[in-house]
Amino acid sequence: MPASCKHPKVRVVAREEDAEFVVCQVCGEVFDSAEFADILNEDEEITPTDNQEAPGDKA
Repeated sequence: MPASCKHPKVRVVAREEDAEFVVCQVCGEVFDSAEFADILNEDEEITPTDNQEAPGDKA
């Protein structure tokens, strides 16, 4: 598994009553979709995009 994989491409592999599981098509890791959402949120907090403007920044 690549150490730097941020799971850019995932697909749903199973659904249960209250859970959905996805697999990363790059590294093969399987995890709960809620964990995937957490991974995305952590990544956004660490590396915000440069082209985002704060409200009121337009001149």
